[in-house]
Amino acid sequence: MADENVGAALTVAAPAARVFEVLADPATHPRIDGTGWVRAPVDRAPLTEVGQVFRMDMHHANHPDGDYRVANKVQVLDPPRAIGWLTGQEKDDGRLEFGGWAWRYDLTPLGPSATEVTLTYDWSAVPPFIREYIRFPPFGPEHLTNSLHHLAGLAAPPVGAWPAP
Repeated sequence: MADENVGAALTVAAPAARVFEVLADPATHPRIDGTGWVRAPVDRAPLTEVGQVFRMDMHHANHPDGDYRVANKVQVLDPPRAIGWLTGQEKDDGRLEFGGWAWRYDLTPLGPSATEVTLTYDWSAVPPFIREYIRFPPFGPEHLTNSLHHLAGLAAPPVGAWPAP
C-alpha cells in the first residue's frame, strides 16, 4: 500500500455535537471498535483537552501477550468538529511511548440531525524499526467502516426522539 493512511466516511443520523459526545467518552470505544480488539476503558473520564491520556485494555490473538493495554494521547480536540489521538504504550516506569500511528474523526454537520463522519487511521510517522515487525495497516479497511456503523448506532436518537428534518 503506497498511502500511509486509510479512511472511511459515513453519514450519521445525529447532530455533530452528539456524535462528538459519543467519541469523547472512552466508555463507548469498545462498542465503536470495528476490529473487536478494544475490550474495556481503563480511564473513563470524558476527553476534554489536548494532551489528555486515556488507556484501553485490548486483546489480539497475534499479540505476543494476547491481552495488552494501550495508552492514547489526545492530539486533536475541536468540539464538535474533530477528535483524534496517538496510540502507544505506558512503560513500567510510567513513560509513555508512541509508535507513530493515530486515529482521527472529522465531523461535518449536514444539518441539525445529520453529520458526515470521516475516520482516518494514519501510520505515516511509524519508524522503520516498528514497520519491520508490524504490517500497516494491521487490519482491513472494512474495520473502519464497521466502526463508523457502530458509532452511528450509538449516536442515533431513539426512534421518535427528534422531529424529522
